[in-house]
Amino acid sequence: MLGETAPNPAKADLIKEGSDDSFLADVIEASKIQPVIVDFWATWCGPCRQLTPALEKAVTAAKGAVKLVKIDVDKNPAYAGQLRVQSIPTVYAFKDGKPVDGFMGAVPESQIAAFIDKLAGPAGPSDIDLLLDTAKADLDAGDVGAAAQAYAEALQAEPDNLKAIAGLARCYLIGGDLERAGEVADMAPADAKDADLASVRAALALAAEAPDESETTALQAKIAADPSDHQARFDLAKALAANGKLDQAADQLLDIIARDRAWNDEAARKQLLTVFEAAGQMSDVAKSGRRRLSAILFS
Repeated sequence: MLGETAPNPAKADLIKEGSDDSFLADVIEASKIQPVIVDFWATWCGPCRQLTPALEKAVTAAKGAVKLVKIDVDKNPAYAGQLRVQSIPTVYAFKDGKPVDGFMGAVPESQIAAFIDKLAGPAGPSDIDLLLDTAKADLDAGDVGAAAQAYAEALQAEPDNLKAIAGLARCYLIGGDLERAGEVADMAPADAKDADLASVRAALALAAEAPDESETTALQAKIAADPSDHQARFDLAKALAANGKLDQAADQLLDIIARDRAWNDEAARKQLLTVFEAAGQMSDVAKSGRRRLSAILFS
């Protein structure tokens, strides 16, 4: 069974209503563990109604890097007085039990984000990032089962993570389950921009249009009998690509282009670009193929 990952911190754990009675525990002591932002506000304050939701949104987006404590100054004047809060909204940041930064008034979301980034310090890799790194390492090492489990765990935590979607689809693709690979890839929006996702989608497209593997020997015989049989060579390239032999598929397509670059409305060049995308634009297959293609086209 797939393992479970710890969920992102719940909003209730990150944001709370504070008071003078709980200030010591919620702010002073808590800030010795992680930074705490204190929002001094009041129900009658118009700018507060703009700032507080923006603060909550930014703190939630920080995924546990900071906490937020909201203090109604009308009901809890003590610490607001000690901190010399002159107007509201006023925001203080506490770290290691002491106030370290702050601002007054309703500021733009970009300023709030910068305030939190400064307070939290440089962000290290998230749990999801570490899980994705582990999955990729497993996949590169050929342990498809372990990689699939890690990618699935990442998707449990972040169902819209494009790297996890692409990785799990790749695992199914390698395992020969094209239907499941396609279903996983379809979890991402059609217009999603991600190199890994584009690569696996291209590989799926190649697999979907490939001739039956049993035809490979017959196609090779046709080419041996007539090296200028571009259709046979093109079909062979499709079969090779569908079976993950992208370098060999590229060789066949480049041979067609070298012999007749305009054949069948440049079908070989168009298919070659799909092969490059399936292999990955920075792969050896793509880099070597692009050099050879340039040499052919500009010779």
